[in-house]
Amino acid sequence: MTYRVCFLCSGNICRSPMGEIILRSMLADAGLAGRVEVDSAGTGDWHVGDGADPRTIAELKAAGYDGSAHRASQLDAAYLTSRDLILAADEGHLRRLRSLARGLADHAELRLVREFDPDAVAAGTLELDDPWYGDEEDFRRCRREVEAACRGLVDRLRSVV
Repeated sequence: MTYRVCFLCSGNICRSPMGEIILRSMLADAGLAGRVEVDSAGTGDWHVGDGADPRTIAELKAAGYDGSAHRASQLDAAYLTSRDLILAADEGHLRRLRSLARGLADHAELRLVREFDPDAVAAGTLELDDPWYGDEEDFRRCRREVEAACRGLVDRLRSVV
C-alpha cells in the first residue's frame, strides 16, 4: 500500500515544490521511495502548468536537488480523499484545507510542514514563510527549514509505511 503526501502553498512554485523535491530525495536515500508518493499543489491557479520559480530551482540546485521537472498544479477537494497527509506551508493554507474537509467523513491528515521539525515546534515557529518577496537568503532559509521538517517526516514515515 502506498502512502501519499502532498505539500501545499499558495502558487505551488516556491515552498511546496521544495517540500516535494526534498522529501522525494530523502525518501529515496532512506529506501522508502517505493512506499511513499509525494506531490505538491497550490491554493491558487496563478501558475498552473508553470515550472517552479527560478529562485527555487537555483536554491534547490545549489543544495544538490533537481527541481527542473516541477510543474505547478492547483489543489482541489479530491486531494483530501486521495492523499494520506497534506502539509500546509502556513496557517492560511491549513484553514483552507480544514474548510474543504468540513463534511467529509474521511480525509487526509492535515498538518503544517514545520510540525515535523522538533526545533521549530520547540520555538513555536511552525509557519514556513513565503520567500517570494525576498532575496536569495530567504530562499536559502526556506530550503533549510523544509529540509529540517522533511528529516522529521522521514523518521515518522519509517514507522508508518
